[in-house]
Amino acid sequence: MERLVKTGAGWRIGWDPEAPKYKGLVGGDAWAIELTEAELDDFCRLLEQLAETMSQMSKELMDEEKITCEAESDLLWMEVEGYPQAYSLHFILNQERRCEGSWAETVVPELRQAAHMLKV
Repeated sequence: MERLVKTGAGWRIGWDPEAPKYKGLVGGDAWAIELTEAELDDFCRLLEQLAETMSQMSKELMDEEKITCEAESDLLWMEVEGYPQAYSLHFILNQERRCEGSWAETVVPELRQAAHMLKV
């Protein structure tokens, strides 16, 4: 398997199975953070979990209601904020190095789709 980087307007995500430590990558237009395989796995899992929660919440909220949902693992914390059909994403790494990043609601659907397909 070879290195794979998917990009779109305002986002990028990557996977390099041959890299010695940092096999994953997430970023925006002007920033990027390398992730370990475990961090990337948690990022993708928590992103999907939050997306499913937002989808389920759409049945409970009125159209104009915004919501914030959080999820975390031992490695990272993530938050989505906005409407069930359009929300921003923010994350913070909690382990060896401290760093964070975020994406606007306009790019989260593409980032989510790319994360879902990354290691398939």
